Amino acid sequence: MAEHVVRAGPLSNERLTGGSALPSDALPLVDLVTPSREDAAQLLDGAERIAELGVWSVDVAANRAFFSEGLRKLCDLPEDCTVSDVMGLVHPDDQAVLGEFRARLVAGGPPVPIEAEVRDPAGERVFQIRAHAEFDSAGALARATGTVQDVTKLRVAEQRASQDRRLFGDAQRVARMGTWEWNTETGECIWSTMLYELFGVEPSTPISYNEYLSLVHPDDRAWVDRRWRDLAASGRPIECEHRAVLPDGSRRVFRCRGDALDAEQRPSIMIGTAQDVTEQRSTETRMMRSSQRFTDLVSIAPVGIGLFDEAERLVDANDALCRLLQMDLERLRGTAAVDLTHPTDRGESLLAGASRRNGDTRAGQRVLVTASGKAVYCELNVTVSVADDGNRFWLVVFSDVTERRRTAERLRYQATHDELTGLPGRAAVNELLNQLLGGPDADKVALLFCDVDNFKRVNDSLGHDVGDELITALARRLERGLPPSCTAGRMSGDEYVVICSDVEEVGGVEALANRVAQLLRAAVPVRGQLLRVSATIGAATPTGPETSAADLLRFADAAMFNAKRQGTGRVQLASEALIASANSQMMLEGQLRDAITNDGLVLHYQPVVGPDGTILSAEALVRWPHPERGMLPPGEFLPVAEQGDLLRELDRWVLRTALCEASKWPMMAGAVLGAEVGVAVNLAGLVPGDPEFTEIVSAAVAETGIEWDRVVLELVETSLIDLPSRTRKAMAELADRGVRFAVDDFGTGYSSLARLKELPAQIIKIDRAFVSGVATEAADFAVVRALVDMARAMGRTCVAEGVEVDSQFHVLRSFGVEAYQGWLLSKPLPAKEFRELLRMGPVHIPRGS
Repeated sequence: MAEHVVRAGPLSNERLTGGSALPSDALPLVDLVTPSREDAAQLLDGAERIAELGVWSVDVAANRAFFSEGLRKLCDLPEDCTVSDVMGLVHPDDQAVLGEFRARLVAGGPPVPIEAEVRDPAGERVFQIRAHAEFDSAGALARATGTVQDVTKLRVAEQRASQDRRLFGDAQRVARMGTWEWNTETGECIWSTMLYELFGVEPSTPISYNEYLSLVHPDDRAWVDRRWRDLAASGRPIECEHRAVLPDGSRRVFRCRGDALDAEQRPSIMIGTAQDVTEQRSTETRMMRSSQRFTDLVSIAPVGIGLFDEAERLVDANDALCRLLQMDLERLRGTAAVDLTHPTDRGESLLAGASRRNGDTRAGQRVLVTASGKAVYCELNVTVSVADDGNRFWLVVFSDVTERRRTAERLRYQATHDELTGLPGRAAVNELLNQLLGGPDADKVALLFCDVDNFKRVNDSLGHDVGDELITALARRLERGLPPSCTAGRMSGDEYVVICSDVEEVGGVEALANRVAQLLRAAVPVRGQLLRVSATIGAATPTGPETSAADLLRFADAAMFNAKRQGTGRVQLASEALIASANSQMMLEGQLRDAITNDGLVLHYQPVVGPDGTILSAEALVRWPHPERGMLPPGEFLPVAEQGDLLRELDRWVLRTALCEASKWPMMAGAVLGAEVGVAVNLAGLVPGDPEFTEIVSAAVAETGIEWDRVVLELVETSLIDLPSRTRKAMAELADRGVRFAVDDFGTGYSSLARLKELPAQIIKIDRAFVSGVATEAADFAVVRALVDMARAMGRTCVAEGVEVDSQFHVLRSFGVEAYQGWLLSKPLPAKEFRELLRMGPVHIPRGS
């Protein structure tokens, strides 16, 4: 059925109500006189404009709808719109709301208006729809009348008010602050929800002033009450901070503010806030304590600490800095940072580095100056910070490193200079040579390598103290007698070097070598006697721009060794052939180093037997199966090891390898002989004077598991003379565990037989030089017999070395020698063949003639 729309025109009762849609009291009346149609229309139009609403009516039975002019303007309705069109002028999301509104209108119910709120299609305006339904006798909807009102501004205001309330509540929660109102006449209080929460009181509990006061800490209650009474009497704003004891027993701190609500209209009403500041006060207390601790720490710190303002002037300093600079604080205050530095170190401000790095901590070493002008070396740590007032300041820590610097310089000097003579040592020599060889006049550089002749005899016969005095005296002669372009240095022992920066200036390398030889050929007075000495000298010059300091030292050393073969006091220049030989020696040294590292050496074992042929021990003798030159005996590579400073590493390898091999011998020998065979290792580089001697030997024994009393360490006679107490202690410690020490080649040194009793050794090995003539030479016969008798008297065992013929063996046995070693009994055997020898039992002993 088509819908008929009645448009509002000059208002008549029929057109307005459509019969009976609006009651007669729908319009406001100013008197009891019924207005004319024109007046009623004007009144309705005015009321709609004022209330921002429109009126509508739907007569279901007549199929008519009425929209007032105010509604059309309010909703921008076209002239010919229908009810269906109006239904479409609603936001899509609100169609369901409108549908529910219609369903409630049709369903009927209590005679009360039905309400709903919907938005326009753009969602920008909000309309409230109110409707009243009339039903016929059959209960069907006959008529509906209602209004549409624009409530957009009202809803925006309500939303803003709701947001304000929410934000106010959130602000209170974030700030832990509540609001209150106090009626001073009745004592009643009104608290915000947050204030109830802060005081730990149930929100439903009525609060009075006295109940609030009971929550105040007992020690604060009296003065807090006086403050609030002053507020009530004067109405002037107050602030106070007090402690509170909450119902659960916890303690909090509140900062309260109060004021009169309206001193004239309502003088009895006070309002205010209460904020929980417990955490802030706790933090402040900790900060104050921390600040005090920092102040105390700065005060007692052993390092100097100073504060500088942005103008780089000292503001404050601790006692340590005052003592360091020898000035009191009043004198130091206001001093510019640059004036604290020594005149030699004023190139840059103390604080320049920190400002450039935007406050990052900086460490550097600077030289300060004391009140007396003394230089003080300090390690500085500088950092930029900001004071409470926003001003930047520098905190500088001054650590006095003067003594540490002196110690470092002293250690550097000791590391680069010889302790005995004060001459540059090996490190300084290398540094100077590298510097000269890297300069523009490298071809003018010359090096002399000087070795004092027969210096060992001085040490052995007169003692190390006399030898040290001689070395020092020769060093002074070199310092005084060398040309300005030459520098003397001491490499080690009795070896000196002379470095010349301009050999042309001194007349050539040969002239320089002869001059140095003259300086070292002298009669030197030492302890009331003249010691005549000389030196063998090797000289070398660079062979090209690629020559290094190590090369030059090697060439000069090789020339010196070659000169020494020709006799004492000789001088020799490094020739091309000699340099080639030195290079070959260096290559051999490198190969030997690799052989030691990679187990490229082998050991042969020569038995030491008793008079009845029983194998008592075996001496481990090293061999080198060279990949190109075949099996090399010790005589060919031990000098290489000595020159290459490899003797110590070689001894360590022999010790470990020999002990490991010998640890397997008892099983093989025990079944036949019932005895354990010892092993002897000859040490040349690893000697008791080595600080790690005891640890190295102990580690080798522990690693191989061999018994201590099966280990024999052989040392040459000269290495056991005038031993310091530390060395004797190291030997005694090993001897207490069972290790035995043997004096190798005894009688070839320069010590007297009287010193035999002083040697910390259990075994005396008589040198083959005496054994070879014992059966044919009366002198050797007498010496050996004396040695054996003395050794027996002192409880030592004798071993005769180099027993080659029957007669030697029988003469030695007649003396009572306990053990024998030599080719007569067995040559040195590889490990496998020596094990076979052990399995065979005692070796063959020749019968006497």
